[in-house]
Amino acid sequence: MTVRDAVVIGGGPAGLAAATWLARYRRDVVVVDSGDYRAASVEQSHGYLARDPQDPLQFLQTAREQLLGYRTVSYLRSSVVDARQVGEHFVLACADGSELVALRVVLATGVVDACPEIAGFAAHYGASAFHCPACDGYEAEGRDVVAFGWDERLVGFATSLLNWARSVTVLTSGRRFDGDQACLDVLGRHGVEVVETPAARMVGDRGDLRGVELGDGRVVPASLLFFSVAHEPRTEIARALGCEIDADGYVRIDADGRTSVAGVFAAGDLVPGVQLVQAAAAQGVGAGIGAALSLQGEAGSPLSPPPAPDGPAEVEGATRGGR
Repeated sequence: MTVRDAVVIGGGPAGLAAATWLARYRRDVVVVDSGDYRAASVEQSHGYLARDPQDPLQFLQTAREQLLGYRTVSYLRSSVVDARQVGEHFVLACADGSELVALRVVLATGVVDACPEIAGFAAHYGASAFHCPACDGYEAEGRDVVAFGWDERLVGFATSLLNWARSVTVLTSGRRFDGDQACLDVLGRHGVEVVETPAARMVGDRGDLRGVELGDGRVVPASLLFFSVAHEPRTEIARALGCEIDADGYVRIDADGRTSVAGVFAAGDLVPGVQLVQAAAAQGVGAGIGAALSLQGEAGSPLSPPPAPDGPAEVEGATRGGR
């Protein structure tokens, strides 16, 4: 079996950015993409320099097409279901039955969001219902907003929406709010009502949310809903390879995207930090370059061009590029 220079697990912004830069260093790279994207239902994403707003799926499609213009890149529509290290190599088992062997691995598997269990939620998700105030809060300017959740962290989540929204109402959907009296006092000072009555359904058509109907028939007026329930980093492969996971469940990395396991890099929503498409792409760039430079002087894959010479001077110069 051919040993590849690198396998990138994940085809979102972080994974595609990492693969692009590995390719620009002329490394043989395979992208394994499950096609399960966090932003699959999102109509527009915002704040990306020179691409504001943009269609998230079209953004990924364009990135894939441009990536595949590099001759050392191949793309596999599948998922990695198991991984192990054998000597200096990483052996990755894919869901389609194939197996990949690589010198480096870049993990860009992202997170899975837990969504509200409200009738009609799926129809509104990505148009009037969002998980990220930083991503979509600007569109809440002057509007009535629902913040869905019950964890004490919802205090910061809900009050941050007041940067834009006219009003914010917290819906716990029948659960007891986890915050203490101090949390309730903060919300009260900012005019944020906490409603613990179960939420029954979202009222209105996609893109035209009118409110959330409660179990008692009351309708809480809102044109946007933001939710903070839970999200789970996809760390199965990271754990299988022995990568260190922090207390919040994210993969620890250094400034160059290296994990605690030599030869394994990580980027995107899987690692600590702000979860924005811009940040994920930037982290992917760092991880891709880091993985490429870590191969400096190694013969690598027979599918790659001859390697550059090894040495501190060469590596130092390679990391001092201009803008």
